[in-house]
Amino acid sequence: MILHHLIDGPQDAEVLVLGPSIGTSTGLFDAQVAAFADRWRIVRFDLPGHGRSPDAPGPYSIEGLTANVIDLLDSLGISRFHYLGVSIGGAIGQWLGIHHSDRLLTLTLCATAAQFPDPPQWPARAAVVREKGVEAMVPSRLGTWYTHEFAEQRPDEAERLLDMLRNTTTEGYAGCAESIGTFDVRAELGKITVPTLVLAGADDPATTPDLVRFIAESIPGARFEVVPGSAHLLTAERPEVVNALVVDHLTRRVHA
Repeated sequence: MILHHLIDGPQDAEVLVLGPSIGTSTGLFDAQVAAFADRWRIVRFDLPGHGRSPDAPGPYSIEGLTANVIDLLDSLGISRFHYLGVSIGGAIGQWLGIHHSDRLLTLTLCATAAQFPDPPQWPARAAVVREKGVEAMVPSRLGTWYTHEFAEQRPDEAERLLDMLRNTTTEGYAGCAESIGTFDVRAELGKITVPTLVLAGADDPATTPDLVRFIAESIPGARFEVVPGSAHLLTAERPEVVNALVVDHLTRRVHA
């Protein structure tokens, strides 16, 4: 299966691949496309059952989702690329760094974990979604995906993010949740050798700064930054801060 994807930016520029979080779609990165598309060729993809990607046969795994991304890039003739991923997109990024480092120019990992907290909760969450639908997850996103202040100041944007969740299929969400529950690369992070930036949201209860910091401390030479005033979807909540850090990371490699 080739994942649904969008491409922006100059054809001859270096490629930046953007991997979304569970329950979101390509629209998670609208602010990054607006800031980066004049400089990089940007490829955004939808996870299975998310956005405009169809459901895929289960069970899902991070290894399998990463294979979907590799298949997509191979179909586009893209051999090497920068990669930025949020949450499960960051788990895919870690798998890329461990198993496909020859494809990576740089790696940026946002609000993610080498093992997500309380692994048994993920199949339990999948069961709830299969029983009650993705709408069951909507109330808990306030304070998790974004801060209360963001919801008050930018209600339209908060609702746009929730609409991505509402448009996710039951099986797409549940399958991805199960893949998160089985993910654990804590012992393998030292194999990542590409230049890596690791970002945490200061107010993220899902992947706390201490949890995210573990990734940076386990990857040789990785840079760790905490983004103030943001929860889990930091690329949407504080794009100006994230974008500045990413530009520095991607261009530092060129001038090093």
